[in-house]
Amino acid sequence: MALKILLLEDDKLFNETLQDFLEEENFIVDCVLDPYSALDLSYDTNYNLYLFDVNLPYESGFDLLQKLRASGDDTPTIFITSRDDKNSLKEGFTQGADDYITKPVDLDELLLRINAVLRRQVRTQVVQVGEYEFDTLRKTLSLKGVKVELSVKSSELLFVLLEGQGEVVPLEQLKAHLWSASEEASDGALRVYIAQLKKYFPEQIENLRGVGYRIQFR
Repeated sequence: MALKILLLEDDKLFNETLQDFLEEENFIVDCVLDPYSALDLSYDTNYNLYLFDVNLPYESGFDLLQKLRASGDDTPTIFITSRDDKNSLKEGFTQGADDYITKPVDLDELLLRINAVLRRQVRTQVVQVGEYEFDTLRKTLSLKGVKVELSVKSSELLFVLLEGQGEVVPLEQLKAHLWSASEEASDGALRVYIAQLKKYFPEQIENLRGVGYRIQFR
């Protein structure tokens, strides 16, 4: 079954280029040029992925995703952006983005990122994590039916790492999930939460210094 993508890009020529490429890769693509049209379509159709430009007429892609997330829409989202500063990346992840790609866009890289985001979505409520079970809705970890004590942020961190499906989750993305925009993210606190998880998964969590973390079960 073909997967559906909602593409929002206000450059008409680039929009058409992306549409042609994605349809050649067997995706069903709905294309719009402004955020209001994207919002209307999101209410009428269930998409597998949103692909949003950031700099748009009327409002930014960040603003649009904030509205969608506030309405309960958790559709995976990749931003296309000419911005590469940390503040912009943090804002995108804070609003609920799953990934981003910078312009000029390499189409092969875009396809890899799309497939990675779609592959790593946690689709079941209970996930087997080695000898443990993790309830993705309640964000609780248990061993043989006995709940394991984890802090709220450690549980959220475990969820984000599991969504990575063995791939590295960037530091900025982890911080955006753990701290709200009004809170100050802390590298030291992040290391504390990682240490809490390593008590249960000492060999499975890997630190790529300065890049991010991943969790792997072989």
